[in-house]
Amino acid sequence: MSRFMVSAPQPEAVEAGLDILQQGGNVIDAAIGAALVQTVVDPQMCGIAGFGSCHIYLADGTHTIIDFHGRAPSATKADMWEHLIEGECEDGFGFLLKGQVNEIGYQCMTTPMTIKAFEEVLDRFGTLSMAETIQPAISYCEKGFAVRPQVYNFWTMPEVSGRIPRVRGMTENPATAKIYTKSDNSLYKIGDILKNPDMANTYRRIAQNGVKDFYTGEIAKQISNDMAANGGLIGMDDLASCKTIETNPLWTTYRGYEIATNQPPGGGLVILIMLNILKHFDLTKMGHNTSEYIATVSEAMKIATIEKDSRMGDPEFFDIPLEELLSDSFSTEMAKKIKNGEKADVIRLNSGADPKETTHICVADKLGNCVTMTHSLGSSSGVVTDGLGFMYNNCMMVFDPRPNRAGSLAPGKARFTALSPTIVFKDKKPFLLVGSPGGTTITMGNLQAILNVIDFGMDAQQAVSAPRFTTTSNTIELTNRILRSTEKELQSLGYPTKRHPFSYMMPILQAIRLTGDKLDGGADPSGDGMAVGL
Repeated sequence: MSRFMVSAPQPEAVEAGLDILQQGGNVIDAAIGAALVQTVVDPQMCGIAGFGSCHIYLADGTHTIIDFHGRAPSATKADMWEHLIEGECEDGFGFLLKGQVNEIGYQCMTTPMTIKAFEEVLDRFGTLSMAETIQPAISYCEKGFAVRPQVYNFWTMPEVSGRIPRVRGMTENPATAKIYTKSDNSLYKIGDILKNPDMANTYRRIAQNGVKDFYTGEIAKQISNDMAANGGLIGMDDLASCKTIETNPLWTTYRGYEIATNQPPGGGLVILIMLNILKHFDLTKMGHNTSEYIATVSEAMKIATIEKDSRMGDPEFFDIPLEELLSDSFSTEMAKKIKNGEKADVIRLNSGADPKETTHICVADKLGNCVTMTHSLGSSSGVVTDGLGFMYNNCMMVFDPRPNRAGSLAPGKARFTALSPTIVFKDKKPFLLVGSPGGTTITMGNLQAILNVIDFGMDAQQAVSAPRFTTTSNTIELTNRILRSTEKELQSLGYPTKRHPFSYMMPILQAIRLTGDKLDGGADPSGDGMAVGL
């Protein structure tokens, strides 16, 4: 019987977490140690200059969420990119600008929050120091890691609907190219061993001098000087003012279970809106992935997406009507519209592609201590400061360049994201941990994992492996394992559909289920990862 369970999209991270648990560390130590390894072996999905959301529940009753979304630098101006707008992503998660200044290069970064959050979580809830926990990551930097298919596939992703071909982010910046290309200027291939000695040195400096070096010390000076020399927006004051935000979870009930998730600017509210609507339907009777089921869940997805686009943002800058959106009257009204055959209309400025680059880690023990954490670089800026080794985020990409909107640019403002690490409780005890990378598909994947477990009795692996769909526009996107006969029925109901050639698609779900003192884990087959018990 497993005492611990770790689930992540990278085998190296899972093993690092298990090693820490075997050596006597707790679930917090394991989660942060695994996450630091993720920053090395999946360096465009996540990094110490990224952002995220960490959901913690401990058996002593501690229950909190540490939010570490990056913020727009103080040099940001609300209208600085309005004249560059060319379009909007189809799912509303980002804008296409002339010159792609919000997607690649020195102006596309929000403040780097990840390493600050990791240290704070360790100091408050862990048993190991940052100096101890970062050692596995340093080892992977020095000894190298074998480039996995998911890593290489991201590097070689072609241009899609106005988004840059990702190879630009790996080769245009000289300090970046020094790490990720060989002597013949070609990218490392699947199976090649990639080492990053500059990142190892940076991590050693953090281990020796503390995370303060990154925000107010010599590392901060290197970052600031690089930004100033290349037209970047981040300065020393931005780094020094970085701070995490601790929040209580948002809650709802569903079929007798209690669902806890993160506050805005994270995406947990989107999940709760959908669950509140869907509690008005007998999904089990409809049958898993039938046309009626997919249409009903898709309408809930569309309604939540419309609310996300129009009435959600950084709560420090935008008044989100939480009480209304989580009310019984709102969910009842929306469910009535679906039952009456009304189709929600998701309006977009234009169409484009949504970047889906992030990662996740779930750790739990049989005592009920658990962590579910999503952290990210957005789709990564392509920028590395020479000598530091890590890549910066590109989270300015998702802000709305049009002033006076929920997601508009403003100094010190956080972008709204779909990051939604969620814990389901049964009889007041944690029952299911879920989370995933995948842009706006995160909330849609997390929702389906929850439905798969609660409404259809699946275990963790079944829940993350089942065929999925996502509806963040007026088109229902289907994996190739959704029956074609079902797709025809959806089309006959008036729904445009898009069939993907992949049997599995974003998001890359990770889950752990706790039943009594037993643990079972799931790792989405669309990723490279695994779920392993100890």
